Amino acid sequence: MRGSTARRRRTFPGARFASTTTRTTAARTSVALLTTAAVLASGGCLGGTDDASHPGGSRGGKRPAAKPSVLWNTKPDSIASLGDSITRGFDACSVLSDCPEVSWSTGTEVNSLARRLLPTTSRSATRTWNYAKTGAVMADLSGQLQSAVTRKPQLVTVLIGANDACRSSVDDMTTTSDFRADFSAALKTLRHDLPKTQVYVASVPDLKRLWSEGRKNVLGRQIWKLGICPSMLKDADATDPAAEERRRRVEDRVDEYNTVLKSVCSQDVLCRYDDAVHNYQFSTDELSKWDWFHPSKEGQQQLAAMAYRRITAP
Repeated sequence: MRGSTARRRRTFPGARFASTTTRTTAARTSVALLTTAAVLASGGCLGGTDDASHPGGSRGGKRPAAKPSVLWNTKPDSIASLGDSITRGFDACSVLSDCPEVSWSTGTEVNSLARRLLPTTSRSATRTWNYAKTGAVMADLSGQLQSAVTRKPQLVTVLIGANDACRSSVDDMTTTSDFRADFSAALKTLRHDLPKTQVYVASVPDLKRLWSEGRKNVLGRQIWKLGICPSMLKDADATDPAAEERRRRVEDRVDEYNTVLKSVCSQDVLCRYDDAVHNYQFSTDELSKWDWFHPSKEGQQQLAAMAYRRITAP
């Protein structure tokens, strides 16, 4: 015991004069000082440094400026439209022919999206391009984009997918996986070549609704026999279980396509998906008087109004 006392005295001179209370008070004081220093440093009250031990720090306690967020331009001044027969104004002016002048996207003879965004006639005619093609399917979108890229539009509109479901039979419909792959590839191409171009993606129309409305017209049913969307429209009056099942499968596939469009588009900050087109219930007056399936001039203007609302939303 004496040896132990001697060692303590050599190691801690004067230790025998420090009481337990004094040592405890000193320890508490040290902890308090350390805690206060930590709080001040975390609150920026102590001068920071710019070295690696203080990532993101700055001298004088100033924080670095935040990076600007990507903003959607509600007033683009040039438009390229991509898609299928709907965007080409098929059957809107005459039977079985395109009429791009009344296209919902870039038409000059209706209150199109271009006329709404570019009210000056000369601008709406020279700053718009329609690369849609009647009969196009999603696999054709990348090719249309390649043409549009050369124009460097500020906005690209996309309305495509109906023909992927409108096949000769339900078994020939584009698979959902292929539909996704083709759309994703097209959007990646656009983003690579035109990183600042905005994209408006319209949902695929409700084909079953169009069948339900158009079948009321005798002439329309005759035109459908020429081969317009046979997977949905053939045997228009048939209501047997097989016919109902066929239409249900088409309807389900369209729903899957729209889920893909929404999902892929949501991954791009400059892409806006619009489900209004699928949800819209076209009236007879808004359908072509030749095939009662494609939008008429009135129907085209309804599409334009939907797109305008979505594109100009804050």
